[in-house]
Amino acid sequence: MKSANNSKGVMEDNDEEEEFEHFDDFTLASSWERFISEIEAVCRQWFADGPKNLLEKGAVQVNQLKDLYTIKSEFKYATKSYCMEYYFTTVDDGKTLDWDHALHDLQLSFGVKEFVVIAPQSASGVVLDAPEASKLLSAVAIALSNCSCLWPAFVPVHDSSRKAYIGIQNMGTVFTRRFEADRIASQVPVKLMHLEGLYELFVSKFAYTAVDWSMNHFEVHFKMKLTYRTPIHDDEDEIHDPDADITGSSENPEGEMHGKAQWDDNFPWSKWYSAEDPVNGFELLAIWSEITAESSLDMAELENASPVEADKWFLSPCLSEYLSDVSDGSTIGFASQLHLLVKALEMSSEAKFIEDFISGSEALKSSAVVPPQTVLDRVLKNLFHEVAETEINSSPTEHKNSRSIKGAPQESLFAQFCLHALWFGNCSIRAISVLWIEFVREVRWCWEESQSLPRMPSSGPIDLSTCLINQKLHMLAVCIDQKHREAEGQFVDANDSMSSQEDLQSPTHNSSSHGASKEVSDRKDESSDAANVAKPMMLLKSHKIMHAPITLEPPPMTEDMHEERLKAAVALGDSYSFSAQLETEILASDMSAFKAANPDAVFEDFIRWHSPRDWENDENEENGASESSSWPPRGKLSERMSDLGNSWRKIWNEAPAVPASEQKPLWDPNREGEKVLHYLETLRPYQLLEEMVCAAFRAAADTLNRTSFGDLKQMNIKMDQLCITIASVLRIFLAQNTTTDTELLEDLRRLSTTFEHIEKLVLLAASLHVKFLQSPYLGQAIFTDCFNFYLPNMGTSSANAHNDTQREFDKKQQIRSGDRDLIVSMFPPPTANQSWRRVLSMGNLLNGHEPILREIIFSKRDRASRSYYAASSPKLHQQDIETYRMYVSGTSNDLGVALAVASFD
Repeated sequence: MKSANNSKGVMEDNDEEEEFEHFDDFTLASSWERFISEIEAVCRQWFADGPKNLLEKGAVQVNQLKDLYTIKSEFKYATKSYCMEYYFTTVDDGKTLDWDHALHDLQLSFGVKEFVVIAPQSASGVVLDAPEASKLLSAVAIALSNCSCLWPAFVPVHDSSRKAYIGIQNMGTVFTRRFEADRIASQVPVKLMHLEGLYELFVSKFAYTAVDWSMNHFEVHFKMKLTYRTPIHDDEDEIHDPDADITGSSENPEGEMHGKAQWDDNFPWSKWYSAEDPVNGFELLAIWSEITAESSLDMAELENASPVEADKWFLSPCLSEYLSDVSDGSTIGFASQLHLLVKALEMSSEAKFIEDFISGSEALKSSAVVPPQTVLDRVLKNLFHEVAETEINSSPTEHKNSRSIKGAPQESLFAQFCLHALWFGNCSIRAISVLWIEFVREVRWCWEESQSLPRMPSSGPIDLSTCLINQKLHMLAVCIDQKHREAEGQFVDANDSMSSQEDLQSPTHNSSSHGASKEVSDRKDESSDAANVAKPMMLLKSHKIMHAPITLEPPPMTEDMHEERLKAAVALGDSYSFSAQLETEILASDMSAFKAANPDAVFEDFIRWHSPRDWENDENEENGASESSSWPPRGKLSERMSDLGNSWRKIWNEAPAVPASEQKPLWDPNREGEKVLHYLETLRPYQLLEEMVCAAFRAAADTLNRTSFGDLKQMNIKMDQLCITIASVLRIFLAQNTTTDTELLEDLRRLSTTFEHIEKLVLLAASLHVKFLQSPYLGQAIFTDCFNFYLPNMGTSSANAHNDTQREFDKKQQIRSGDRDLIVSMFPPPTANQSWRRVLSMGNLLNGHEPILREIIFSKRDRASRSYYAASSPKLHQQDIETYRMYVSGTSNDLGVALAVASFD
């Protein structure tokens, strides 16, 4: 018995222990409470830090929004993970956010500035279960309330495509706002396509359902923004010109041009390529500010109003994507072809002769296809036979810094060859080789047939600041002209004017007009030249009129010829004496011609005509005394000419009196011409490509510089910088004289990228300029916005540029009332073809075009005195509260509605 009693007692003790073990201790926090506590701790920390400290702790800017930042924290509850983000602004000026600013969807939908969003970390990022969404929102609301924070909180719900949210905001001890947003992404009910139906939808949120809204008055405040987009050009609306396919375009031999006009037909680059218009169109925002409506009839009347009656207009360009994209070869322009030319330069060192690239490996032949013979013939025809008279006689204005680039003038033969080569066969080394060989054959034909070399001057000094090939072609043009005139028995003087022997006795005496010496232009001043025109110069001994002779043309010299003569001078050990000897033949020829024209002349007469600076007149003669009143004139030779051992006097004493027409020419045009052709025919590939790179960069830059884009200081500065940069890079490139230096090749690639940035800006500036000819200030303002937006990405690496250009351009320009007619003209009435395909379902038409987006904010205000809770607060008693707010956004096929309701609970 005792044992049984003990056993019974033990069992009772075990039962008591089990009951004690299952005791619920409510002093311990549940998982739900711990979840709220974690949220509260994070919110307290964010609230205490403030915007400035949050930025230092890693808050990031929200894309496309200037003053909106976000910071986030992650939580776990049960088996799920959540992410809470706090959105805040750094400037709180107390102003209400308006459509003038770029806003976050939740800011625009509910009229809030800073807010919290909590969402599950899942693929959809939304809460699909309604109880879970309510519980999650409650947790955040309790946490915010515990730390006395008035931030609104939102939870994304339903399907992510609906952009649906529920939210709540504790506005203090009196008011609470609840939020709800959803979207219809299919056919919108006809009633909700019109302002009248939307007004009644809003009224239904606070009025009794049994009330006939059309017969009752409810004071509702609302704002409206309509977005219009300029119509897209429709090819079906084009009237096809049958003659267009026949005539084609001779300006673009490599391109397939269609009959319809292109936007850039009148711009200088259109000869080489047709660019995509960087401005695809414009978006017009028509905004009605605060309006009060009392019935649905008021809304119906507003729907029939023209957008011209709107309070504000804003215009924003729709920019092409290629403006912000890093070039991948798909965008065609000078820059893309210059990239290919640099690639051809890199390959040019693989062969010693240009012909090797034509008969090269099968891999080269297959990868570098040469255009057919018809294309080649068109290029050669354009270069040599389709040269307009205006191109020969006119010289387009070059950029002030382009002469520092060692290339060739834009309209010159070699520059045009390089521009054609950029587009010939995709600028492969093999295609360039084919084109060059045929080019040299055409040049030889001009030489052998004594035909003028097109696009090249046939006289004048050779410009040593240009590339060597351009100098050689200039030399050949002079040789052809000289050979042609000698064959016709014509004599050419140093000024390239045809003369006869009788002209030698002409009394013309203004030495500055005869170009006998480079020192002729070094007279003391222009007034003395004018005086000489009024009175003839007289010979010192015979007092006869001095005749200015026709002299032989000095031999033209290219850069390499000067270098050869300098090397010879160095080899002889006395470069100064040798250089003086080189000029002896020219000086002796001039002296012989002068003696023939003036048999009674003395050495001093020649100096007075040939080198006026070396004849020093006395004071009376300088003050205007004539030679006839005081003869002989008082003067003397300069110190250098009066030396006993002066070489000029020695040459004068030895020079015979022989007119220029009977003298031996100072140079042989036939020999020099053949030397030029030999140089062109034996040019090494890397030498050709080096010169082509320099000439192509300069010619492309000069082409862009001829673009008319109005008074845009930014572009003028950029074009200056481009030419300076090109000159600097190419100067280093030419100094190295190698094509195997990878660093130099990389510099050229970077230069091509820089060129690409400037080229895009030029196209943008030109497009805006031509579209706003009637309102230049507006075009300049829009371009300035675009320029400031894209400028930070210029010159950055591909990776950085790709990340930065994820932002979209969203700047808008407010339109003055006087410019609205210009903007309306951008919306031509729809054609008949367009009208039958479009079913108009919304009002507020602009020249027959309906808005692509309509946004409306309805609001209803109530005085807080109507609330039972407001009686205890005198300030609140007199305050107007926005009790209902509804934001509507969409079109006939897409409608989003966001509702905010403030209640006194």
